[in-house]
Amino acid sequence: MKWSRELRSAGRGLRTALRAASAMLAPPAAHGVAPRDRAASHPGDLILVPDFGADAAGLTMLAYRPSGLAPGAPLVVVLHGCGQDAAAFAAASGWMALADRAGLALVVPTQSPDSNRQGCFNWFRPAQVARGRGEAGAIRAMVAEALRRFASNPRAVYVVGLSAGGAMAVAMLAAYPEVFAAGASIAGLPVGAATGAASALARMAQAGPGGRSPEAWADQVRSAAPAGYRGPWPRLSIWHGGMDTVVDPANARLLAGQWRALHGLPDAPSVTTHDGQALREVWGDAVEPQVELWTIPAMLHGYPVAAAAVPSSAMLPVGVSATHWIAQFWGL
Repeated sequence: MKWSRELRSAGRGLRTALRAASAMLAPPAAHGVAPRDRAASHPGDLILVPDFGADAAGLTMLAYRPSGLAPGAPLVVVLHGCGQDAAAFAAASGWMALADRAGLALVVPTQSPDSNRQGCFNWFRPAQVARGRGEAGAIRAMVAEALRRFASNPRAVYVVGLSAGGAMAVAMLAAYPEVFAAGASIAGLPVGAATGAASALARMAQAGPGGRSPEAWADQVRSAAPAGYRGPWPRLSIWHGGMDTVVDPANARLLAGQWRALHGLPDAPSVTTHDGQALREVWGDAVEPQVELWTIPAMLHGYPVAAAAVPSSAMLPVGVSATHWIAQFWGL
């Protein structure tokens, strides 16, 4: 294949590269029912929004409105990983239950196999993550429609994603920093890590490109933002498993450095805590930090949950709920 030479030079070995390729090439049909069917069968108000006022770029808009949602409530965009059923991911990860408890609305974009046959958001294609274009523009339009439809608070919009969805989440923060108050990336990659399928697979196998300073990584975000934008920048919660063999865990460290430099924060974290299950590093304000990095040493590739209510290869019961702590970090 055309990207094999780049992967061989990545340094983590062919076995790791093949795991990464396998994750991206998994048939979408093996991971759940079609989003439309799932949406129709859920007992809550998970709805299909057929027209959200923009080029859909191959994406479908699902939304969740809990009963009794008040005007001015927060809005969270939930981005699934490759080959995952979007509605099932939003439920199993705990975001729908949190929406019920905390009184917030969800936007749940769904990728089409016609746009990416592996069911991944195209975070590695510049035309799909540029402001006002492609998938990024479609997701932004979904946010605008949800703000109108649910009367949500435009200053309390957040985005979270897993794997390809995690990489897309930070791409959204970069392209639309004035829209999102904060975000979260689980098993994702930094903004600007790849510019095509070949480099995406290479960066999944080995974080990089090497030699790029945190400030240079931050410039990747600045170049994606509106011309002349100088902040404020969204806050970011980062999560990664130390035993992830699909996306190199070093990507999380690069992402933390990128966002730390973007906020003008020093290299050393202001707070470091370790409870035996997870290491948490924090940069910035003690009450409302700009960046946090959670590393779970024994975790593989997936979404951390305290306990899996429904068996799923994507939900990893590691005794720590990412959804709970991300919501706390955001102030929900």
